[in-house]
Amino acid sequence: MATPRPYALAVFGASGFTGQFVAEEVARAAAADELRGGLRWAVAGRSRDKLQRVLERAAERLGKPELASEVGIIECDVDDPASLADMAKQTSVVLNCVGPYRFFGEPVVKACVENGTSCLDISGEPQFLEGMYLKYNDKAAEKGVYVIGSCGFDSIPADLGILYTRDSLKGILTAIESFLTFNTGPEGYCINDGTWKSAVYGLADQDKLKVLRKQIGHAPLPTIGAKLKRRGQVFYTEELKQYCIPFLGSDASVVKRTQRYLHTQFQETPVQYAAYAAIGGLASVVKLLFAGLLFLLLVKFSFGRNLLVKYPEFFSGGLFTKKGPTQKQIDGSSFTFTFFGQGYSQGQDPQHGKPTVKICTQVKGPDAGYIATSIALVQAAVTLLRDASSLPKQGGVYTPGAAFSKTKLIDRLNKRGIEFSVISKPEV
Repeated sequence: MATPRPYALAVFGASGFTGQFVAEEVARAAAADELRGGLRWAVAGRSRDKLQRVLERAAERLGKPELASEVGIIECDVDDPASLADMAKQTSVVLNCVGPYRFFGEPVVKACVENGTSCLDISGEPQFLEGMYLKYNDKAAEKGVYVIGSCGFDSIPADLGILYTRDSLKGILTAIESFLTFNTGPEGYCINDGTWKSAVYGLADQDKLKVLRKQIGHAPLPTIGAKLKRRGQVFYTEELKQYCIPFLGSDASVVKRTQRYLHTQFQETPVQYAAYAAIGGLASVVKLLFAGLLFLLLVKFSFGRNLLVKYPEFFSGGLFTKKGPTQKQIDGSSFTFTFFGQGYSQGQDPQHGKPTVKICTQVKGPDAGYIATSIALVQAAVTLLRDASSLPKQGGVYTPGAAFSKTKLIDRLNKRGIEFSVISKPEV
């Protein structure tokens, strides 16, 4: 009989900018009624002193002075495989907050799979996410563990939002457009440059992603219903009264993988998907076009990438900084995902005729980069631990939607301030 592991969860990279918020959110979850007395957890990383300071900060913010002594500390380094294996052996689930994942993600996945530990991350990097599927899906299945990427703002609101929209429509959902809006307070907003680095290297490696997808070799998903028309690179939408652009995050990649899984495993109708982001008025369009063209030019060359990584604040117009946002900026920001879905009424053949039903839903939440990401990641982990009977029967590398489509994750997110709601739907 296997010896019980001392911890249910370990937050790897807890002393990083995002990791400290994740650790604080785990502390909240551990104190919740459902988990009281049942969740032992640890923080993990290179420096015991820094990890201790993270726990002290969380204890102070939550008014729980005992926290700093109750939570375990595991010293490990992403460059030391033995230390990663030691971490994995001590916990049931690792929450990996160390990016960019294309450089630092695989050693953690490898250590977890080899030692029978599930692993969740907050990556928004399709090349890493799909590469882990290619390399570790079969091994994770053999071990009976779950490797679930993009469990943060990329891409739980989008992936679960589509499932929520599908379940809210009395009919057959065949296509969705999502529009992401960021709201900031008087203090403005900025993002820690870790996300910027991921974008720089991700765009530079787009050709490698195409090769990777050929290796995976999935057949194209069937198009059910009227084909979803793609918008332009910059366009104005009356619904939001703003200019919009295609959203360049991992959402489209993640959603497509989820839809493929649900279609293959449960014969569900695959939903066509296009993701966009609202950027504001004409002044924002001009500023973004200038910065975007400069970014795309520099990212093609190694010296250009070095400049982008070295001076994120300059090249992003102050949006990305090495220090990241202040607490006031985080407290004053929020996000809204608006989903416009179309489909066909029950009994209608979606292969013939135009869509006959429409629906609008929203997912709203607090600061996307750190608060909503932490809530989504931690509630995904809680769901993994508490809703085991509703997970896919076989372990493997999954998207959030594939792993959690039959679970109570949306209910858990609603209770923690990431709210799913129906805005309008046809009269029945």
